[in-house]
Amino acid sequence: MLDKAMLEMLLEGIRDTLYMTLLSTFFGYIIGLPLGIVLTLTDKDGIAPNKIIYRILDIIINITRSIPFLILLILLIPLTKLIVGKSYGATATIVPLTFAAAPLIGRMVESSLKEVNQGVIEAAISMGARKRMIIFKVLIGEARTSLLVGVTIVLGTVLGYSAMAGVVGGGGLGDIAIRYGYYRYNTKIMLITLIFIVVIVQLMQGLGMLAAKRLDHRR
Repeated sequence: MLDKAMLEMLLEGIRDTLYMTLLSTFFGYIIGLPLGIVLTLTDKDGIAPNKIIYRILDIIINITRSIPFLILLILLIPLTKLIVGKSYGATATIVPLTFAAAPLIGRMVESSLKEVNQGVIEAAISMGARKRMIIFKVLIGEARTSLLVGVTIVLGTVLGYSAMAGVVGGGGLGDIAIRYGYYRYNTKIMLITLIFIVVIVQLMQGLGMLAAKRLDHRR
């Protein structure tokens, strides 16, 4: 059913998909993790409440998350060209993927940190713990299981976005599905790429949930 050239192309598509997904998630966390921490700290129930900062970041996240990924990808073409030098291919797609992932990560980090028992935070404050220690030892330390579960969700979401980027030559399995499956009416190729995408997502989520269970100190 598949010749050697097609198999090599599929393997390259898997590599590019993993490359885009993992790097975009990594850069997304560089932006989104601090964003989520600031949102948690500046909320009305946080340890450093600041209504103005929280409201500004909250609006930015809500607006960014409201933009469909394909539209965001097109809007960011000038920035992508400025950073990468081109607007197509796996490396170029990392730029819009990162911008799409960051607000999602920020919101998920905020949600995870707010799950930490307020009593634990108050106990740390009463013992004279500094904000840095509260952030890293208490908030992140207590929420590590939820944060890791969030990583698996983000990976699956970003992988889905990377497949959508195939519509504009984003590379990876999505690009193969569009060019060789949809445009050439080859249903088999579309099904094969879909199976690979589903398998990759399931593997990522399975490994992430396994790691989360191992880190869950409540068990």
